[in-house]
Amino acid sequence: MTPEQHQQLQGHVSEIAKLLYTDAQAKGLPMGNLSEIEMAVRSQLLRHVSPELGIFLSKQRLAQTQATHEG
Repeated sequence: MTPEQHQQLQGHVSEIAKLLYTDAQAKGLPMGNLSEIEMAVRSQLLRHVSPELGIFLSKQRLAQTQATHEG
């Protein structure tokens, strides 16, 4: 990853963290200690982030497979 890509990634991660924090507060998720924060973050990552990553990567793989078969 280039330094520019890393900086861009950090910016996106920061924005995602803000969104997840706001969501956790709105849902009243306990975040009073590190253990509770870890549980809240893990739950939100599994619910919101991981599925989107999986969909994106699946589409990329499908596009590669189609390109291979067409070319």
